[in-house]
Amino acid sequence: MNGSTELARHLIGGEWIDTGERAESFDPASGQRLGAYVPGSADLADQAVAAARSAFFGSAWQSNPRLRSSILMEFASRLEADSGALIELIISENGKLRIEATGEVALAVSELRYYAGLARNLFGRTLESDTGKLSLLNREAIGVAAVIVPWNAPVGLLIRSLAPALAAGCTCVVKPAPQTPLINDFVIKRLDACAGLPKGVVNTVNESGSAVGEALSRSGHVDVISFTGSSMTGARIMAAAAPTLKRLSLELGGKAPAIVFDDADLDLAARELTRGSTVMAGQMCVAAARFLVQDGLYDAFRDRMTAIFSSLKVGPGSAADSQMGPLIDRGNRDRVLGLIDQAADEGHLLVRGSAPQGSLSNGSFLTPSLFEIDNVSSSLIQEEIFGPLISLERFHDEAEAVSKANATRYGLAASVFTSNMARSMRVSRALRTGTVWLNCHNRLIAEAETGGYGHSGVGRLHGVEGLNDFLETKHVYLEAGAA
Repeated sequence: MNGSTELARHLIGGEWIDTGERAESFDPASGQRLGAYVPGSADLADQAVAAARSAFFGSAWQSNPRLRSSILMEFASRLEADSGALIELIISENGKLRIEATGEVALAVSELRYYAGLARNLFGRTLESDTGKLSLLNREAIGVAAVIVPWNAPVGLLIRSLAPALAAGCTCVVKPAPQTPLINDFVIKRLDACAGLPKGVVNTVNESGSAVGEALSRSGHVDVISFTGSSMTGARIMAAAAPTLKRLSLELGGKAPAIVFDDADLDLAARELTRGSTVMAGQMCVAAARFLVQDGLYDAFRDRMTAIFSSLKVGPGSAADSQMGPLIDRGNRDRVLGLIDQAADEGHLLVRGSAPQGSLSNGSFLTPSLFEIDNVSSSLIQEEIFGPLISLERFHDEAEAVSKANATRYGLAASVFTSNMARSMRVSRALRTGTVWLNCHNRLIAEAETGGYGHSGVGRLHGVEGLNDFLETKHVYLEAGAA
């Protein structure tokens, strides 16, 4: 694996810990064993929190923005220098296409450098409410942050929470997903190697079940949890965190609709939505999950996407001709196969996905599916599928398009395809989603916030607002008195 570790350990208080049983990590494209990791426990989670709390109050980390900036810049440079090995590891352990893994690492490096700059510019404000009465409103780190990372983008989604937390001056405990522990270990080792990073500022505890996540959620010494994952798990974290009234930043599930109007560029829409729906094999919360198409373009769009989906080549991320990689494991592949049967019962299957045989049979591959349906109350429309099973729905006018797009409890992202600028502005305003892409899909950058409405979560990540969940505002009041 090009210099990466074959055993992912815990990092607690500056010490790497490898005692305990082992669990294995596998390549979803081949089913082969890649390495092992040391599963954690509630006790280890508590130790990591204690180490983070000690570093928060016992080091200069929270009060030294130039130190934080320099560490983030060095971390970015170390990741960039080792990006080749990291990309190969993402392909192996996560199953991404090479182009997807490359983009994920590039975004992570960009994010680190962006927040390295912001770390030196945590501006508060002052006001004089009356003569000699001065208020200083300072921005300060909230304390210990728990960062709970999913498997679908184990570098990008780690960094987009960890970078603003560190820039704000927080100390952190990271819990990676059990499917991608080797990737997390690779990344955290590059951070731990940064000169000047106080011990305990960043800790990581692996997990094979739920004990570590539950301990972090319950802990009265964790001040904020940043979690990316399913809405169901987010609700469990919120419930567990409620007794301690800790702050939550939750980016949860999505059911992103793509609205295609009659006047859209068909070639552009088909190209964007092919990539937007099959990215990470559909295992992305902002992936295009629903194609809503107006009457006049419906037949042409249906025929175009049917042909594309029917011929799309699935294969390992390392193969140059692969257009979609595997699902994360066999269990998730089989779950989506069952939903394809439901789609055949409730709608009209235009393309039926299947598990390829032959050389791909040992992996968790699944070809994409496309089905027509006109029942927005179906669970296939209402629930996040997290796989390459895409619905095609017809609409007649703008009002119906907006109504159908807003018909689920999710509100993470959407896209609109039209050549009418006024319409694009009206529709983007009417959509109850945190992000709306116009004539494109799935554009994420460090500088621009992302987050959800409704069951898609609370808080924002990326951008200046990405710092907000990790900062407190302190009011310092002074009366100087009249001269």
